[in-house]
Amino acid sequence: MTEETLGGTGEKSAQPDSATPVTGVEVIHAALRTMPLSPGVYRMLGAKGEVLYVGKARALKKRVTSYTHVSRLPERLRRMVSETASMEIVTTHTEAEALLLEANYIKRMKPRFNILLRDDKSYPWLMLSEQHPFPQLAKHRGKMEKGASYWGPFASAWAVNQTITILQRVFRLRTCADSVFSSRTRPCLLFQIKRCCAPCVDRISEEDYARLVKEAKEFLSGEDNALKARFAQEMEEAAATLDYEKAAVLRDRIRALASMQDSSVINPSSIRDGDVIAVWQQAGQACIQVFFIRGGRNNGNRSFFPVHTKDETEGDILAAFLGQFYDDKPPPALLLVNRDVPEAALLAEALSIRRGHKVEILRPQRGERRDVVEHAETNARDALERKLAESAGQAKLLEGVARVFGLDAPPQRIETYDNSHIMGTSPYGVMIVGGPEGFDRRSYRKYAIKGPITPGDDFAMMREVLERRFGRALKEAAEEGVARSADWPDVLLIDGGAGQFSAVREVLDSLGVQDVKLVAIAKGPDRDAGREWFHTGDAPPFQLEPRDPVLYYLQRLRDEAHRFAITTHRAGRSKKLVKSELDEISGVGPARKRALLNHFGSARGVSQAGLAELEAAPGINRETARTIYGHFHPDWAPS
Repeated sequence: MTEETLGGTGEKSAQPDSATPVTGVEVIHAALRTMPLSPGVYRMLGAKGEVLYVGKARALKKRVTSYTHVSRLPERLRRMVSETASMEIVTTHTEAEALLLEANYIKRMKPRFNILLRDDKSYPWLMLSEQHPFPQLAKHRGKMEKGASYWGPFASAWAVNQTITILQRVFRLRTCADSVFSSRTRPCLLFQIKRCCAPCVDRISEEDYARLVKEAKEFLSGEDNALKARFAQEMEEAAATLDYEKAAVLRDRIRALASMQDSSVINPSSIRDGDVIAVWQQAGQACIQVFFIRGGRNNGNRSFFPVHTKDETEGDILAAFLGQFYDDKPPPALLLVNRDVPEAALLAEALSIRRGHKVEILRPQRGERRDVVEHAETNARDALERKLAESAGQAKLLEGVARVFGLDAPPQRIETYDNSHIMGTSPYGVMIVGGPEGFDRRSYRKYAIKGPITPGDDFAMMREVLERRFGRALKEAAEEGVARSADWPDVLLIDGGAGQFSAVREVLDSLGVQDVKLVAIAKGPDRDAGREWFHTGDAPPFQLEPRDPVLYYLQRLRDEAHRFAITTHRAGRSKKLVKSELDEISGVGPARKRALLNHFGSARGVSQAGLAELEAAPGINRETARTIYGHFHPDWAPS
């Protein structure tokens, strides 16, 4: 692939003769002079270099030429053309490669004239480690590693935890970490409730455990019917020999397997591995519902609300979603959709490249598959209606906030701040964000207080947080040549009274921040909720009616900031607590630390080990063993 910059402030040869930079159709005409006919991806750039739009084409020159006929374009694309200051292109070998690159660029660059998928969450997978004599069954997120088998993805942690629970009941595989496994001296509670076969204390042989692992893999690969038939036969044989205890165990395993196949709509027999995807559009918004089917089982479902304009069709939204959704995850062999997808064959070809095997995109018209798609469509419609109802209620609350605090318009971004520490230790400040869509958790921020600050000085902690937050925002605005950054708040809410208000107002004034409404919410007498006082600086402190919905909303913002501050502080404190003395030894990184803990069971076990034992530990050479031994025995002199 090759990349070029054309038009605008790019190539001088493509810039029209003018003393001032031009935008719009002139830039596109200039770019077309040197644009090839090959497949590729084009990017429309604004005057500040921001990406306005990303598109793909079988023939770049022909596709981009269509933007010069402005009268034929919808209003959205007319605005995009008028703001275009330059163009960049990347040529590819095929149109399918261009489609994959387009999806990657859109997801990474988030151009405002494209349909955007909001999906910043990782998906959990079920993992079976295979480098240990007794493999561990666990939930996994992030990059897949060698030496393990994976099944998924699952829509949520709850879905994968439910599957692990079923697997524990049926196959009794261990779920504990290797360090816990190596340090056990007696069976844990899971063995007592028949969820683990206790390989840690030799209650099962390696051969028998390997048989359980093989059966679990068969089940996860969709061969559960064969397993149930085998278990049924073994149960009859056990009953015939009067081994009723073994027969009861097998009976429970059959029931556990059957519990995952209760509904043909939720667990369709005609779909082995596939995703069921349905879009529903209403009131200018859209919801896409995805059901993950793997091994004939439902791995859960998730709702998505892509950002788009009102003139986009359901098919266009669905096509954009499929390209971006599978940009960072392998697609299954079958995608069932509820609407016709534009260029479905091309999209299937691109996803086949991504997967390494054939991918089909089908819109079923009859039978069980159609029922499944209609079920997903119903879920998409219900989810969108709930969101629209919540948005309407949220809009009324924000109108109420504007009325209470004298704002010109309902606030689009309310930032709430709080601190948390214990006697000054592990201090953290946090920011949470609320707006038209409710809590915007992607915009939450944590600030580890750097200091120096007197322990327990909440004013100084808040000052540092605000200086870091607004200092960054002002710097970004200056670099972009605008007065306010894109994430500038309308209201800043803090927990406190007149003292906290004055301290924060002083910080904002010193930074030159004057266009943010500052509000302090102070607890009432005896810290009773519902009797809070509000300080705004431009009016005497006041209270709201105890049953005012705006009061409840502001309380929720304050309480959410308090919750986030406490959980952030606890996580930071726990991180410090789990640090061991091994972290202080030079040359002992995470891999060697893990190897030592797995071998000796604990940091104390490492400290008590002899030099010969350390040298015999996996991954520890002679020099490192001497360093470790010398750390725990300062008086020892190496010979």
